[in-house]
This record gives sequence, structure tokens and C-alpha cells, in this order.
Amino acid sequence: MKRILETFGEQETRDFGRSLGESAVPGQVICLDGDLGVGKTVLAQGFAEGLGISGPVASPTFTIVQSYQKGRLPFYHMDVYRLEDEDELEAIGGSEMLDGDGVCLVEWGERVAGLLPPHTLFIRIEKDLKKGPDYRLITLTEKGAAK
Repeated sequence: MKRILETFGEQETRDFGRSLGESAVPGQVICLDGDLGVGKTVLAQGFAEGLGISGPVASPTFTIVQSYQKGRLPFYHMDVYRLEDEDELEAIGGSEMLDGDGVCLVEWGERVAGLLPPHTLFIRIEKDLKKGPDYRLITLTEKGAAK
């Protein structure tokens, strides 16, 4: 499965994240990829809203994992950019979160590809300044699906 979406402002990107959160199911894993400043955290904030999580949602760049338990489902927001290898995520309980009853949003997920379940959804966010500073091209691809 491959799907392409265009957004033209931060609110549209947040709304897309919210719709993903509203339809999230236990055990779902979503990987976010894109350069710094493309809107990964904005999408994650919308995702949390869709799960019914209120309060601030920040990128877990330095903590690796932020856990939110007060929504419809447990939500694990991971940023694995700083990890050297998959063993580091395993050491902090990452496998249990990826295979658990919550949902995981993993930034830079290709770094831990060997730990991801078969039906991981990959989301790539890209800018195209020719289309404006707030334009985002969002590409969704399911791991193992035809491309």
C-alpha cells in the first residue's frame, strides 16, 4: 500500500496526525521519517490528540522514549536517531513497547528496522519550497507491501 497526501499548513499536518490517532489500534507501529523541521513533531502532537491525550507532546530526541498512558491507548513516542544499534532500543524495553498493547510512533525507524513488526506503516514527510514554506508531501508506505 502506498498513499500520498499534501498539506499546506501546520494545522493540516496536525489534523492528519489526529486522524491517524483516532483510527489507531493496539499493536500498531508507525515510523516517521523526514529532515529536521518538516513537521514530525506536529504530526505526533496531532496523533496524540487523536488518542485523547491532552497536554504537551514533545519530541523525545534526548530521552529516546516518551510514554503517554492517559489516552484511549498507551502511546509510545520514540526518537531513535541517537541510537547506535537496535540493541540499545532492546536494552530500554523497546521490543516490549513495539509488540505491546499500545501504539508506537517511531522517528527515524529505519535505524531499528530489524525490530519492527511486519505491518509497520512508514510515513515520510518532505518539504518543497517551490510550493511554499508550509507545503508538505506526506508519503505512507506499509512495510512489506508492494511499492
